[in-house]
Amino acid sequence: MRLAPRSLYSRLVLVLLSGLVVAQLASLAVYWQDRGEFMQRALGMRSVQRIADITRLFDGMRMDERERIIAVINSPPLRVALDVPPLPAHTENDEAAQHAEAYALALSRQLGPRFPLTVQVTDTRVVRGFRPTNAPGGPDAAGYGPGYGGGPGMRPGFGMAMGPRHGPPGPSFVVQVRLADGALLTFDARQPAETTNWPYRLLASLAILLVAVIALTLLAARWVTRPLKTLATAAERLGEDIDRPPLDDSGPLEVSRAARAFNGMQQRLAKFIRDRTRIFAAMSHDLKTPITRLRLRAELLDDPVLRDKIEQDLLEMEQMVKATLDFMRGLEQTEPVQPLDVMALLDTLQEQSGVLHGQVTIEGSAAPYRGRLQALKRCLGNLVENAVKYGQRARVLVEDGPDTLIVRVRDDGPGIPDTQLELAFEPFYRLEASRSRSTGGTGLGLTIARSIARAHGGDVMLRNLPTGGLEATVTLPRKA
Repeated sequence: MRLAPRSLYSRLVLVLLSGLVVAQLASLAVYWQDRGEFMQRALGMRSVQRIADITRLFDGMRMDERERIIAVINSPPLRVALDVPPLPAHTENDEAAQHAEAYALALSRQLGPRFPLTVQVTDTRVVRGFRPTNAPGGPDAAGYGPGYGGGPGMRPGFGMAMGPRHGPPGPSFVVQVRLADGALLTFDARQPAETTNWPYRLLASLAILLVAVIALTLLAARWVTRPLKTLATAAERLGEDIDRPPLDDSGPLEVSRAARAFNGMQQRLAKFIRDRTRIFAAMSHDLKTPITRLRLRAELLDDPVLRDKIEQDLLEMEQMVKATLDFMRGLEQTEPVQPLDVMALLDTLQEQSGVLHGQVTIEGSAAPYRGRLQALKRCLGNLVENAVKYGQRARVLVEDGPDTLIVRVRDDGPGIPDTQLELAFEPFYRLEASRSRSTGGTGLGLTIARSIARAHGGDVMLRNLPTGGLEATVTLPRKA
């Protein structure tokens, strides 16, 4: 099963939309990564600046003044405490150590060498493990060793989670700075939950952009492929009407050139067919005169046997000339297209079959069909005549549908070898085993029938029936 679409329009849409979706997803991934890093850096620098400012402010204050200020500013996302024991000089993992070192370097640039500091980085699990002194979990619930998570003097709420979050928070920086008087000032700076929320406005803008580009892609693909569809339709109908109106050569340069080339090809084909038809028709018509003269001269012969042979040859030549003229007329499409009663046409052929002493039965029904009356009469007449001549009887089955009219002509004859079913449509091709020249056949009946059917956009096919006999199927499409 082929997964790729077959039409050019579908393939263009698939390629363009696939590339667009991949590009949008890649852009979103890059933005998401850069956004996270930028937010972390921005918040980190903001918290670094705030910690440095508070440290300088507290450096020259008394302890009671510090406590009053802490009571005011101690709120998320930056917690401040004065009574936390010294932090250990180690981190949990290498990644945390790198974050701590970078944060400490940025803070040292702000404070200078006057204020020794220690930085710890905790992940989400450690941050959420903080407990105040009156919470269950024991004094070591924070994960920093004895005395930190809930030691004496630890302020209730310090180190606790910052409330509900919609996504995994960033790292939590716990900074301890030693002031000039030896006091330890401890900060807990955490990334707010809002920085990890989904960027709904960005997603909405990307969705709007995606919808707009999809609509433009569909419109552009349809606009590009419409001339190709028109050209394909014109090429399909060229065989039905060689004198159809030329294509409109307006539009883009490539489309205009293709339309002009197609119109030129149509004109050359029409001229070639007309010239060939006139030549063959003239030759066939002119042959009647010498044939008539030869028949008159044959009557003057004294030998009756020789005279009969010559007259037989002249009769065959005359039949071939007549069949050739019929074939040339079948190629001409000067007859107008009009609605015709297919069943009445078949009834007429049924009556004419009595001349051949054959039996013709008709089954089924059909609505009026738009076609060329005399051409279709010649097409169906040849098939019915062949069935009566070589199968003694003809059974005509009519199958009508909304899109196609099918006429099957069956006989009880010997059939045709499978290897010669297509060869039977060749001009003047004869099947000597079953259709000898003595029956009057010239080898053009099936050729004319197929030419007329194809001029209507259909075809004629032959097949041998399992029960014996031959079936000729005429398929004629119905056009709106």
